[in-house]
Amino acid sequence: QVQLVESGGGLVQAGGSLRLSCAASGRTFSTYAWFRQAPGKEREFVAAISSTGGSTYYADSMKGRFTISRDNVKNTVYLQMNSLKPEDTVVYYCAAKGGGLSGIASSYEYWGQGTQVTVSS
Repeated sequence: QVQLVESGGGLVQAGGSLRLSCAASGRTFSTYAWFRQAPGKEREFVAAISSTGGSTYYADSMKGRFTISRDNVKNTVYLQMNSLKPEDTVVYYCAAKGGGLSGIASSYEYWGQGTQVTVSS
């Protein structure tokens, strides 16, 4: 059974940092990604990473503050978020698929349950 379990969300002050984790079980995927979604809005791509971790892909608006990485021994993907802003207050989702990097949510086969990040001003 494939599972993606996110953790690391929480409450942080503006300007602070958080690191989200996504632990995968059941199989190893070629590509992992992070998306985020605000209530009533479409899921927004944040970043994706390849199987070796050698290739990454970021949404333009996320470059510079967010860093995606992975530990293949632990089968875990991370999202380091720095200089957080109140507008980063949304639910963050981990996703996984075979094949190459993509920023399209519908191309991802598996999803975690999401973790809430709240940034106070």
